[in-house]
Amino acid sequence: MREALRLATHGRGRTSPNPMVGAVLVRDGRVVGAGWHRKAGTEHAEIHALRMAGELARGATLYVTLEPCSHTGRTGPCARAVIEAGVRRVVAAMEDPNPIVGGRGFRILREAGVEVDCGLLEQEARRLNEAFVTWVTKKRPFVTLKMAMTLDGKTATAGGESQWITGEAARLRGHGLRDENDAILVGIGTMIADRPSLTTRLPDGTGKNPLRIILDSRARTPIDSPMLRDGAAPVWIALTEAAPKENVERLRAAGAEVVFAGAGPTVDLPVLLRTLGERNICSLLVEGGSTVHFSFLEEGLADKVCAFIAPMLTGGKGATPAVGGDGFSRLADAARLTDIKVETIGDDLCISGYIKR
Repeated sequence: MREALRLATHGRGRTSPNPMVGAVLVRDGRVVGAGWHRKAGTEHAEIHALRMAGELARGATLYVTLEPCSHTGRTGPCARAVIEAGVRRVVAAMEDPNPIVGGRGFRILREAGVEVDCGLLEQEARRLNEAFVTWVTKKRPFVTLKMAMTLDGKTATAGGESQWITGEAARLRGHGLRDENDAILVGIGTMIADRPSLTTRLPDGTGKNPLRIILDSRARTPIDSPMLRDGAAPVWIALTEAAPKENVERLRAAGAEVVFAGAGPTVDLPVLLRTLGERNICSLLVEGGSTVHFSFLEEGLADKVCAFIAPMLTGGKGATPAVGGDGFSRLADAARLTDIKVETIGDDLCISGYIKR
């Protein structure tokens, strides 16, 4: 099962809105087939493993990270393929979290006489597909807040300088996060100040550019912004009904897709996330600014935090904090992290964890 989980990670950032899945077929103590889901719309992990095993699949045990599917979408039902291949036993890490289909694949297998066990390394499997699980159960994307800051929590100096706080290795990891997520979001303040491209720049050139979203309640995004011209990935402007119509039309003419979320004065984040969920966006990377970060925390919409911390101190009352806004007035209300991971990346630290509910 650990090998199946490892294989599943090869599909990271490529399978959405499907989950990452790995499968390993074992017969007489020997691996006879293995595979993973490579991309949405292509064959699932079980099919790759069955094809590799051929006739050796008959009487084998299938270890798979998620319940085999029971429905026909862009591909056929894997549960039926497993039965037809003569697999004797299926060991799954977890049931499909989609309440509409969860358990049906297991039922089909058991009715055909296949032995089924579920729950082996379930927590690891859920963590692997945390974005998919959030999307199918909460109907919104899994939200990660990403920030790069100094040791004293600043993302820019009092003079506004922010490039570069962290080193090259940490920035490379940040681009890896963009590659893994379906969409990336920044606020209009960051957009105007930095004119970011929000693209994925990995050294091998294989990175996937996520959908780019700007929180811009009054449609103030400059139409000469590089991201509206580079064609690297679609750009959505999330605004409110209060946005001036002439500004909205200028953005549309510049190639942006306009998404209304609320009447104003600010973008209604729950409405925006529901819209993203409906458009099959399963994971969202929020890269600021500081007010945007606090808004997601305040509304309980952030799931994970990934903070890159440089060993430098800038000070300054006017320096930009990683999390701004009004702040929590009581420590009891503060967002706290659990399942914390600390890494050294070059000269910097990366502290990540999940928002404690």
